[in-house]
Amino acid sequence: MRALNYQLIETLDDLAGAIGVLEKQNAVAVDLEADSMFHFREKVCLIQIATDHHSFVIDPLKISELSLLEPLFRNVDIQKIFHGADYDVRSLYRDFRINIRNMFDTQLASRFLGDKSTGLDAVVNKRFNVSLNKKYKKKDWSERPLPEKMIEYAARDTFYLLPLAEILQKELCDKGRLQWVMEECDVLSRVRAMPNNGEPLFLRFKGAGQLSHRRLAVLEAILQFRVKVAEEKDNPLFKVFSNASAMKMTFSAPRTLQELKRSKALSARQIKMYGSDLVASILEALSMPPERLPSYPHKKAPVLDANVPKRVKALKNWRDRYAKKLNIDSSIISPKSIMTALAIKKPQKLDDLDLIHEMKNWQKKEFGKHIVSILNQCS
Repeated sequence: MRALNYQLIETLDDLAGAIGVLEKQNAVAVDLEADSMFHFREKVCLIQIATDHHSFVIDPLKISELSLLEPLFRNVDIQKIFHGADYDVRSLYRDFRINIRNMFDTQLASRFLGDKSTGLDAVVNKRFNVSLNKKYKKKDWSERPLPEKMIEYAARDTFYLLPLAEILQKELCDKGRLQWVMEECDVLSRVRAMPNNGEPLFLRFKGAGQLSHRRLAVLEAILQFRVKVAEEKDNPLFKVFSNASAMKMTFSAPRTLQELKRSKALSARQIKMYGSDLVASILEALSMPPERLPSYPHKKAPVLDANVPKRVKALKNWRDRYAKKLNIDSSIISPKSIMTALAIKKPQKLDDLDLIHEMKNWQKKEFGKHIVSILNQCS
């Protein structure tokens, strides 16, 4: 294995030089470091890109213009190797409008090969018998200057990706699953961060759908208060107070500081900082006229054929047996959402599978005959 040598890129000229090297490659390894645990609006703080012989650590906090990178990521002749790409894909587009074409995700590949543990440290340990140092994983990457050891740590995360991808692609090829993963990677390359379009905050809060109109108003007031404080302090939401605390206050709906203390939803320090303003927000929600109370937009469940559960069960039994045969997680073959769609629409022939928009082409090709046969056997 080659030695780790990296170059820190902090100027446009150095970035142009690095791109001159990178654009000559068939594949590059990519990773990011961000500051989501330390700031209200997270941002990409480092972009690591490596070849077989070069490792570049790009500092987007020093280089204000990164449009030079966009053609590299869009170039279909250069494969971009990530591990656990979902967050990185969203972040690169959110911060720099970077679109990625021809991507390969080694974590996704590991899942399709049946690996139970697919974190980078676990996969690298299995393939290379190396333990990765995760010492700086939870550090604030927006701090400047960064210690040299942190920069080296960041560079090392791309160090094994190219040889790892080569190994995994060969194994996938041997099992006839490479095209499965490539199609999944193509879909993954187009994920985007959810826009903030002014919707009520409770729509993205787990458990909100079970609340009454009045409790929803209380929850929304609490969440809006948390966002306001987080933005003012430039802290992530969880550092103001947790979702569990928000839900506790929603149910207890404290009208006074004493009631807030008795709810045990917040620490003494949090109550000292936020208590009075929080109680005022909750009181406002509690006094809201009934006609102004929010409602959760529940989707009306469709009336289903009585045989739908029977079809889902038949598909699940087949899926679980087949997954065991292939030694992969059953949700890879077909998640519950696809099985439900199949059971409702009940395709009678292979061409009918095109009506199931949730299905990937590889799923239709590999399992279509099995699925149609099972559904035809069900009433």
